[in-house]
Amino acid sequence: MIEIKNITKSFQMGDTKVDVLKGISLKIERGDFVAIMGPSGSGKSTLMNILGLLDIPSSGSYLLGDKEVATLSEDELAVIRRGEIGFIFQQFNLLPRLEAWQNVALPLIYSEGKFDFNKSQKLLGKVGLADRLHHKTNEVSGGQQQRIAIARSLINEPRIIFADEPTGNLDSKSEKEILAILKDLNNQGITVIIVTHEDEIGHEANRLIRMRDGVIQSDERFKPYQPPKDQLPAKTYGNQFSWKEILEHFHQGYRTLTANKVRSILSMLGILIGVAAVVAMLALGSGAQKSIEDQLSSMGSNLLVLRAGNIRVGGVMQESGTRIRITMDDAFALKNEIPAIADVSPNVSGRGQVTYLNKNWNTSVAGVTPSYARMRTSTPDYGRFFSDDEGQQRALVAVIGRTVARELFGDKNPIGSMIKINRINFSVIGLLPEKGASGPQDQDDRILIPVQTGMYRLFGKNYVDSIDIQVRNKNDIDDVEESVKAAMIKRYRVPLSSSDDAFQIFNMAELQNAISQSSKTISTLLATIAAISLVVGGIGIMNIMLVSVTERTKEIGLRKAVGAMRSDILMQFLTESVLVSFLGGFMGIVLGWAITFTFSVIIGWNASVSWDSILLAFGFSVIIGIVFGIYPAHKASKLHPIEALRYE
Repeated sequence: MIEIKNITKSFQMGDTKVDVLKGISLKIERGDFVAIMGPSGSGKSTLMNILGLLDIPSSGSYLLGDKEVATLSEDELAVIRRGEIGFIFQQFNLLPRLEAWQNVALPLIYSEGKFDFNKSQKLLGKVGLADRLHHKTNEVSGGQQQRIAIARSLINEPRIIFADEPTGNLDSKSEKEILAILKDLNNQGITVIIVTHEDEIGHEANRLIRMRDGVIQSDERFKPYQPPKDQLPAKTYGNQFSWKEILEHFHQGYRTLTANKVRSILSMLGILIGVAAVVAMLALGSGAQKSIEDQLSSMGSNLLVLRAGNIRVGGVMQESGTRIRITMDDAFALKNEIPAIADVSPNVSGRGQVTYLNKNWNTSVAGVTPSYARMRTSTPDYGRFFSDDEGQQRALVAVIGRTVARELFGDKNPIGSMIKINRINFSVIGLLPEKGASGPQDQDDRILIPVQTGMYRLFGKNYVDSIDIQVRNKNDIDDVEESVKAAMIKRYRVPLSSSDDAFQIFNMAELQNAISQSSKTISTLLATIAAISLVVGGIGIMNIMLVSVTERTKEIGLRKAVGAMRSDILMQFLTESVLVSFLGGFMGIVLGWAITFTFSVIIGWNASVSWDSILLAFGFSVIIGIVFGIYPAHKASKLHPIEALRYE
């Protein structure tokens, strides 16, 4: 079964080369019980580690069955360890956070993809620990811990048991019990190889090999070799992908995180804050953008605003409106001359002191036509807008904004009440819809009256300040702008030298697009800044995972000893990293939603968390977990099993 020829093993300690094994050759038959004895430094443990595929020789040949070990890859060695070999360590090497049955079932994760309670229960019963299934390592004695380790070594029904000083840390009673178990296993046809420095233990074996200074001093057989009567079933090797194993990695990752709660929370904190920031920023940015768009749409769509500009007299720029006064006739002429214009509304505006009973308020007063209500989406929520007839009659009627109503009337219905605007009585006939603030200007702090009333009875003007022009199709806005300018220049016979400055035309669509684009840019900027915190959180995860790899080096060595391949270790630590980012991402989404809800209530924005932002933030957090978890996981997977087991 086992045959080694001229095996050597050397270590480099600084500038000094230390030869631990010096040309060892031996053969161990199937079903034998062999003890390897020697003082400390004799090389007995190194030899056992090589025989158990935990270490590789510097030179020589090692045949295990019909396989030349030197030709096998690291993963192929792991597959043999999980199927052919069971280990019993002097230090037990049990995982403290697992219960006894879970420690026993640990190798099954890599052979069957899951823990198996029934198998563990059966084996623990065989070693006399049926009543210790759910006890952790700190709840059982040293002898009981070694029994758990023996049960673990048997879980995959190995052909060979390697025991390194299995009784070294036990009392005499436990020592006898462990030896009895090993003899029973040998009687079942399992090859047992133990390393010991106790002569009494060595003589319990069928064959005793003594070592000193890296060579075999003697090889004694106490009982003649007898091949086992029962042929052990053939072992099949494979490395099939198992979803059960992936799920078990997540279960173990969860147990690891809950075992180190403070560190896990600190690891999640960066991801949590980052995801919450991304979700909240995107939601609030979207809410702000929607609020701005609502305000802009309340100003009307497809609008041009015409105002008198500056003209030159003798090469000197004059103030706005000099020599040119836009009239209501201009407004209606433009509508008649340019078919693409849907409607017009000439406007006058100014400030007015408004009083009602003993309350007064200074507000903006605008004279408009009935078309204004439709063009500027200002149809009253209560009452009505004034009519063309009332405009022609210069009627003293007013439609007031919400702020004015609140300041003058409080909770009272203002419809039908009489107010004074600059000491002139007006009847309130309507209440405008709420529009909110537009920059520093409160769009609800205004009063609308008929344009003729404003011109002739309130402001004393025979001209208008501006004309709102609504274009039928938004694609025609630029053409209409040019047509309006050309028509006005022609109507007022503006000289060529002043034509560029004679009239100002504001394209509200361009303004809306610019503001909307700026809002999107700011939202993107805020989300980018928030995403940076996710990256910082990822770096935090990597740092914690590197610390975890260092702290759990012996655990990694144990897992490799019981059959874990590099991909298994890589997957284990990667799933822990992803789990941290997953949980952090989930809690971050909840926190982001709470922040969004709170700000929406305080600010009054209609901000909501979208599925897109949730998927973006959550997906990004998982990607962060994978990206920043790969290096620690890769580092863990590269650890050599025997070096990891020896780590202190």
